[in-house]
Amino acid sequence: MSPFRKRALVPVAAVASLSLLLAGCGADDSGSATKTTQGKVTLEFWSWSDGIEAQTKVWNKAHPDTQITYVNAAGDTVYPKLRAAVNAGTAPCLSKMDGMNLATFAADGLLTDITKVAAPYKSAYTSAAWNAVSPGGTTFGIPTGSSPLFTAYRADLFAKYGITAPRTWADLIADGKKVQEQDKNVKIFNMAGEDPSTLVDLSWQSGAQWYKADGDHWVIDFTSPEALRAGDVVQQLVDNDLTSSASYADPGVFRTWDLGRTIAMTTSTWQLPIYDTNFPKSRGKWQLADAPLFDAAQPRTSSNFDTTAVLKGCKYPDRAAQFAAWLSSSKESLTALTDPASKSGLFPAVKDVSPYVDKIIPTDMFNGKSDSAQVITTAAARVGDQWQYGPNYAAMYSEMQKQWGKVLKKQLRVKDMLASLQKWTLDDLNGKGTKAVAGS
Repeated sequence: MSPFRKRALVPVAAVASLSLLLAGCGADDSGSATKTTQGKVTLEFWSWSDGIEAQTKVWNKAHPDTQITYVNAAGDTVYPKLRAAVNAGTAPCLSKMDGMNLATFAADGLLTDITKVAAPYKSAYTSAAWNAVSPGGTTFGIPTGSSPLFTAYRADLFAKYGITAPRTWADLIADGKKVQEQDKNVKIFNMAGEDPSTLVDLSWQSGAQWYKADGDHWVIDFTSPEALRAGDVVQQLVDNDLTSSASYADPGVFRTWDLGRTIAMTTSTWQLPIYDTNFPKSRGKWQLADAPLFDAAQPRTSSNFDTTAVLKGCKYPDRAAQFAAWLSSSKESLTALTDPASKSGLFPAVKDVSPYVDKIIPTDMFNGKSDSAQVITTAAARVGDQWQYGPNYAAMYSEMQKQWGKVLKKQLRVKDMLASLQKWTLDDLNGKGTKAVAGS
């Protein structure tokens, strides 16, 4: 539910192979060959997650030959600072990065190709998580954490209005209409004017592929049947006035759910502790359920991914990958980072999340009548692995934010916004020398 930051893109030269197409002619390919570093090295690591610094100290104590210098890089300007540091030759070896910005940094030639040195760690992570660090098939980092989506709903108010947890998006729309018949002031869902992530999530869950790497080019497809199916759900929510419009930038945003003005949401693991402390009136009245589906035969959900990217100029990509994989897949590190006491909010991107689920669930928040651990475990296994972040995804998202508010004000149809985004994305990529074609 967090808004994405705007990013400026550097033009990418036209190239023949897909990996170079993504990484750009300025990409550092020092990690593309298997390389074993000898002797003692020190790697700088930028991050801004609570609990991570403590884990670097644990690593340093056990690995004297690979020492990590942790830098707290918190702040809205971290990505511009990283760009400047790469261009100046002073970048850290490693940095925290979301999947969207990893794809953009890779396209701009600011990361190191670590495909071969990272290969031994791939099997620990879900395929969707590995996709997030391998846009276009070239690996530039290691997955750190995931945030698979599921549903949280006011069980007491669902009972009051005679509805049950929606199994499909059609169910959610029908439930919203039923609630509206009883109380026009109560909404089934929320969509903030600054945050089009609902459309992203629905498109991902529907099986859409806005970006798809294909040979030497990208296929851009915002208007596929799957994408339009997702857009239609958003359109129905808007047309029937079924959503509230609480802004996630508003400190009082939680009141719409705590006071029962909005009675359901899609949510994820990192948000659960936030609700536990911000829902004083409704604590104990909530339940979790699987995210609504489009197709029960192909159950999918969506997820954002945190990654640890390897920056251009890193002299020791093998050691960088080794540390990043330990941080996000070793039982020692994950046991500490998934403990609420660490305040990291991290949920693993590994295949087996079962050891880490129970302790992240704030039991006072939920009424205990549903199996919250099973819901979260199921969500982690259902993240659709067809989704790819393309080279200008961050800039596209900023363009989508500009149009999203008009959708919610009924000034722009969702299908027209999707068509506009397809044209914008194609024009932007081809204008920068990255070959892209329309998918439908």
